[in-house]
Amino acid sequence: QVQLVESGGGLVQPGGSLRLSCAASGSVSSISVMNWFRQAPGKQREWVATITRSSTIMYADSVKGRFAISRDDAKNTAYLQMNNLKVEDTAVYYCRALWGTNDNESWGQGTQVTVSS
Repeated sequence: QVQLVESGGGLVQPGGSLRLSCAASGSVSSISVMNWFRQAPGKQREWVATITRSSTIMYADSVKGRFAISRDDAKNTAYLQMNNLKVEDTAVYYCRALWGTNDNESWGQGTQVTVSS
């Protein structure tokens, strides 16, 4: 099993920055992929970014050039650095891990990001 806990959300003005963290515990050595997703009020959850075990990184077009995903294996933590935030980035942000031979899923509880003046 893999457990995930997000942190780092909050209220920020447009143009500001936040860094989200996703701390993993349990069978962390079996994690192959870490993702960030977000869900805005009244909208479906959408994919934001991915980092694989081999450090392949991908971003949704809406965040490319503004967000950066990374991980610290020594701390079993993935990060999402969010710069130049926009009002439309307001959402609950979730991290997800794919782990094990069957690509099992684990999700965190989510952290609220609000971008407002």
